[in-house]
Amino acid sequence: MYGDRYGFGERSYEAPVKVGERYTVKIESIGKGGDGIARVKGFVIFVPNTQVGQEVDIVINSVKRKFAFAEVI
Repeated sequence: MYGDRYGFGERSYEAPVKVGERYTVKIESIGKGGDGIARVKGFVIFVPNTQVGQEVDIVINSVKRKFAFAEVI
């Protein structure tokens, strides 16, 4: 009844990235934990060992509901 309206019903949000996919991204900022933050279609990707302004090739390691983790390849 309320599921679709409030986003927790039958319809589930699907991340625009999947484990194993590769992308070239630009690191936009640094997160609290020190990881670089990039975005793919607006979706946040945390990339360790990077700095703001870097353009890096990454592979997605883990996908959560609102963000993903990747590593530089």
